[in-house]
Amino acid sequence: MALPALKLPLFFLSLLLTTFSVADGASWCVARSDASNQALQTALDYACASGADCTPLQSDGLCFLPNTIQAHASYAFNSYYQRRAMAPGSCDFAGTATVAKTDPSYGSCMYPSSPRHKGSIGVIVRDQEGSVGPRPIESTKFMMRIWWKHLSLLLKWDSNVSLCASCC
Repeated sequence: MALPALKLPLFFLSLLLTTFSVADGASWCVARSDASNQALQTALDYACASGADCTPLQSDGLCFLPNTIQAHASYAFNSYYQRRAMAPGSCDFAGTATVAKTDPSYGSCMYPSSPRHKGSIGVIVRDQEGSVGPRPIESTKFMMRIWWKHLSLLLKWDSNVSLCASCC
């Protein structure tokens, strides 16, 4: 009867593996650590003027801190890169940027990993008109669908054993 006791841990293991496989292939564009502040500022200005979403870099934005050229340029470069669907050459900025395979997000500052995601998290955010309200995240909805799919498969596997059988 050890099989039913393994169902819940196996379910969460499969969910965890699915979560990590969703992020496979993701890339981000970040500022090179050896770039000069002057070159980064020029590239940052270009990115923000050419379609990058630089709203989170404003003083009341989620990515304002740390208030450094390096951090702000990384966010703007990535926004520009993602909005151009990671096209070749869209992460160069005169040699001041590089592609990273590790998510540079930190704290409440979430770097977009696709053109659809604008870098906010599922909390209260300020929109372009200045109104404040919740904004859902597409990836959260996607992960919930995967979770429910795994849960329904688990329940179909053996409907005679409850999920809590191994813990109660």
